[in-house]
Amino acid sequence: MAPAVLIENLQKRYGTVVAVKDVSFEVEPGEIFGLLGPNGAGKTTTLRALCTLTTPDAGKIEVSGISVLDNPKLARQRLGYVAQEVAIDKVLTGRELLQLQAALYHIPGALAKQRIDTVLDLLGLQEYANKKTGTYSGGLRKRLDLAAGLLHAPDVLVLDEPTVGLDIESRFVVWDFLRQLRVSGTTVLITSHYLEEIDALADRVAIIDRGVVIASGTPSQLKDQVGGDRITLRIQEFSPIEEAEKAKNLLQALPFVQEVIINSAQGNSLNLVVTPQNDALITIQQALNAASLPIFGIAQSRPSLDDVYLAATGRTLLDAELAAVANRDPKAEKKQNMR
Repeated sequence: MAPAVLIENLQKRYGTVVAVKDVSFEVEPGEIFGLLGPNGAGKTTTLRALCTLTTPDAGKIEVSGISVLDNPKLARQRLGYVAQEVAIDKVLTGRELLQLQAALYHIPGALAKQRIDTVLDLLGLQEYANKKTGTYSGGLRKRLDLAAGLLHAPDVLVLDEPTVGLDIESRFVVWDFLRQLRVSGTTVLITSHYLEEIDALADRVAIIDRGVVIASGTPSQLKDQVGGDRITLRIQEFSPIEEAEKAKNLLQALPFVQEVIINSAQGNSLNLVVTPQNDALITIQQALNAASLPIFGIAQSRPSLDDVYLAATGRTLLDAELAAVANRDPKAEKKQNMR
């Protein structure tokens, strides 16, 4: 059986900006596959290329064995796409918008009515169906956008940041809906920079950074590869690099410490990978006290997907998000969105 989605060596550049440098991954039929990474990592560009909304400079893209580049019209019939920005006409009712969507996909009348009722039920929208969408809350608008993307019963539903800006209750509604789709056999490809979202939903995940896939596998596999518990340590709230380096050299000599990374973006805090043991925090505190190094804060936890990202790049996803915001060029973004 062909993969539901196959992407090999995808590349895309906008002028001098490299949006996607070299992205490759496969999505198996009937799974939820997550693309995780900060804003500007290349997630949206990858999805837009998959959904025929932009032409890549190089690479191979297939949906259920169909070449997206050679047969875009046929590929679009197999895809449902829900963009990050909700696209609905506020003067239409929810039902009218779905009827318009059905007409655009040439779905016959009786079948269209059946599918509209089905997606309205799935997403809890029946009581709002005859109200104008301009009166909908943000959560309801997102649910209606999901309904529109699913109406033509695609093999693969592609979602770009589907819960960004939603309240907790609306996010959980979307999560439950996506789990129902997986049970029904629909393949879901989702991008997010919410760690807990991908961890909770995805069967497998690929982490993208600066246009390249830096890690892939199940969430459990990726966290197991990092190994050990995580300890985050601050000597001071904002430590001098010399002091952080001194602490790093001291801690690396402890037998249960596997790795120490200095996180300069967070006040030169220290991120440790340690072999799990009950007295790890106490031993670290004793070693630092003996060297006259204070402790501003210390915490221990199991590995997370953010630890996977940190181990691969030397920075957390939050650091990457903040860096992307600081380096953002509004003119370049506007030009990219217009293409």
